Amino acid sequence: MPTVSVGRDRLFAALGQTYTQEEFEALCFEFGIELDDVTTEKAILRKEKHLEDDADADGDDEVIYKIEVAANRYDLLCLEGLARALRVFKGTESSPVFKVVSVPRNKMIKMHVKPQTSQIRPYVVCAVLRGVTFDEARYNSFIDLQDKLHQNICRKRTLVAIGTHDLDTLQGPFSYEALPPQEINFIPLKQEESFRADKLIEFYKSDVKLKKFLHIIEKSPVYPVIYDSNRTVLSLPPIINGAHSAITLKTKNVFIECTATDLTKANIVLNTMVTMFAEYCENKFEVEPVEVVHHDGSTTVYPDLSCYKMEVSLPDLVGPIGIKLKEEEAVSLLNRMQLQAEMCMSNGESRISVSVPPTRSDILHARDLAEDIAIAYGYNNVPKSKPKCMTIGGRQPLNRFSDKIRAEVARAGYMEVLTFILCSHEENFEMLNRTDDGSKAVIIANPRTSEFEVVRTSLMSCLLKTLKHNIDHPRPIKIFEVGDVVTLDSSNEVGASNKRRLAALYCNRVSGFEEIMGLVDSIVKVARAPHVDFGENYYVPTNEPEFFPKRQCKIVMSNGKEVGYLGIVHAEVLRKFGIPDPCTFVEIDIEALL
Repeated sequence: MPTVSVGRDRLFAALGQTYTQEEFEALCFEFGIELDDVTTEKAILRKEKHLEDDADADGDDEVIYKIEVAANRYDLLCLEGLARALRVFKGTESSPVFKVVSVPRNKMIKMHVKPQTSQIRPYVVCAVLRGVTFDEARYNSFIDLQDKLHQNICRKRTLVAIGTHDLDTLQGPFSYEALPPQEINFIPLKQEESFRADKLIEFYKSDVKLKKFLHIIEKSPVYPVIYDSNRTVLSLPPIINGAHSAITLKTKNVFIECTATDLTKANIVLNTMVTMFAEYCENKFEVEPVEVVHHDGSTTVYPDLSCYKMEVSLPDLVGPIGIKLKEEEAVSLLNRMQLQAEMCMSNGESRISVSVPPTRSDILHARDLAEDIAIAYGYNNVPKSKPKCMTIGGRQPLNRFSDKIRAEVARAGYMEVLTFILCSHEENFEMLNRTDDGSKAVIIANPRTSEFEVVRTSLMSCLLKTLKHNIDHPRPIKIFEVGDVVTLDSSNEVGASNKRRLAALYCNRVSGFEEIMGLVDSIVKVARAPHVDFGENYYVPTNEPEFFPKRQCKIVMSNGKEVGYLGIVHAEVLRKFGIPDPCTFVEIDIEALL
């Protein structure tokens, strides 16, 4: 889930009320979000730089709230949207109405799209925010929202890349082109000399932030580029903007362009950017449109801030929740969630008409409306009830055995963690020095975030990621997880199989290899059964890329069946996860021991 960092005092000022930490946590719970952490800028910098004391870090002592929001609520990824949603939820403000300014076609800013763009990044959508008033906090929030969207819906800029520019430094009309890199020259953001596009790619290969986006266009014969009428480069998407049009605190008119391979997501991203910051425009909540002229001569005006209309019956809204409400109450609850609802008649039947604003791209079905009603009603207020059809049965043997394994590992001093079964492709393969041959992992066809691209084939990345986020804890750190992994399996009718695994990780100033081997020995003694025979020597050398050579082995039974593996985690793997101390890891197939 995305986490939004906001200054506590600025958030309270935007809400028009101060809260104690307990009161604010309660408000977050009621709204369906979570106050994940309370820290300061100094503490954040100390963790990032691994400093011993806050006094050694720059920054101030402003209290920072880290708030976890739903991955599909793009309108909550900045303070502006978060504060607005909470104000509407509390009833201190009504939902804003966003308006596209009426501009004659002959005076509307135009973006001309060249046919070559279809080779690499075919879509572009644009808009203008006029009369914006920035201060440092608003400017930082504006930039931070772009970063959050790039990591979330934009899939690290592969689907959409956002460019924001000071319109007063440019001259329209604009053109979106795709040219050989040798023909593109400009001064990139935060640089002072001009680069040719292919040389710029080489230059940024040493840049920690930008190097991870280079692969998107690096091998293409043409690079996407946006020019104004004076042939000034606005941006080389999805890599970097031009220095000429960089926005500053003095910028008043902001030109926003989003280039994309997915037009639907491009529209969501553009709408999110303009609706979140249109409140700082001279004419509040008004956005100036831009006409995109396609290479076939057709035109489209962006942004589209119209509301999506839905008509639903009251049973469709409250039935899935299991509560009873009057229509007026359901309408009130929907309005608290920024969904403009009212009662209406359709074919002689009383229904509820809902206008879904452009900020709520997550609303696709009546069930989404029901979810928002449940949130506004309060999950704790929903009465408990038993399902109408309920069968009584015993626990599965695998679950009973898993609990016994959990108890055994816990007695050895390990702390249990629970992690998501989904992870990113990079975490499952590249960060573990593994290669994806296409025969192991189940790939998610349309993941909601880049963190949930594949179903994990091992518990290793999940434990290393957990360790990374708790790296400041005293040593030794001993954690374990009992959970499922999924691998492709053509013999199964669904094409994949679940496997229950145990994984344990030991982190200390020394490797602790003997610590993990002792844990394995204990489990082997517990698991001994007529069909589970390990013999005298159940450790066999192996050579897996995630471990140091000659510091690893697999665990086999006397019949030669492999049931697990362990070893000292390779230094390159630890570096990728940001872990400074040596670690030893073991993973065992529990089902093989059952």
